[in-house]
Amino acid sequence: MLDAICQYDETQPVTYSVFKFQKLPADDIEKYRQTLVCPACAGKAYYRKASKDGKAACFGSRYHQADCAEFKPSAAKTREEQHALEVNQLVVDSDAMIIDFSRAPFLSQRPPLAAKTEAKRGAATLNKPSQANTTAPVKQDDKPARIATQGLEKLLHSLLRGSDLATSELWVYTDDKYRWRAKNLFVNFVDAEPTENGAPRMYWGTISHTDKERLWLNPAETKAVGIPIDKFSRELISGFGLAERRDFEGAGIILFGKCFWNKSKTRKIIQLWGNDPSRIYISKADDSE
Repeated sequence: MLDAICQYDETQPVTYSVFKFQKLPADDIEKYRQTLVCPACAGKAYYRKASKDGKAACFGSRYHQADCAEFKPSAAKTREEQHALEVNQLVVDSDAMIIDFSRAPFLSQRPPLAAKTEAKRGAATLNKPSQANTTAPVKQDDKPARIATQGLEKLLHSLLRGSDLATSELWVYTDDKYRWRAKNLFVNFVDAEPTENGAPRMYWGTISHTDKERLWLNPAETKAVGIPIDKFSRELISGFGLAERRDFEGAGIILFGKCFWNKSKTRKIIQLWGNDPSRIYISKADDSE
């Protein structure tokens, strides 16, 4: 995308070319970047600054409509659309789904014992109590007959590409204790609200930018939410190839965490559950978006 509409002042939206936008003062770029939309379909957009290895600054969007003139086919988009089809089929064909948190890329570097433990936890899921709209244990005769297993990558891509997962009645198991209806579990950042007793959810969306120290992630969907990553930023940087701040910009993200207010109740915080990096997945943006 060479152009994007800035809606910082909703009464007077401004269309910027990427060449003009990148010349704005740094403070203005930080102020405007979370209010950008695609000029063709009004999908939420992002800005990526130029990279150290010579890649040009660009606008992009993970929310283009399928018939949007700015939606350019690429290998990454084709892959994400395939993931959406697979997850939609899973929703139709399955009675329940287990989220396999061991499928994150950096987990391949973990000791075999850790990976084995994750697999064992997943296998034990259906014999444990459930929560999310029911606190009763799962009875043997209530056990779903058709059980699918899926990792965070495909779940994230399917949500970004508009799959039916976030509105479905599918039972989803998040660990060896709890299950949830998918429609109550998957929450886009713009809809995030503090939950009773800090109950976790699967929050998803896109990243607008991170601070210079890479201690916080700022979602593109809303300025009212912040995601602290200071306790596991090194794992994210090495595990997902996030060498520059630019690599965070426009990236898709999904994480299992809890939402709560900051002390002054001016911003909602989404904290990764147990600060466990196996429960987060980041998909870098395609430069052609």
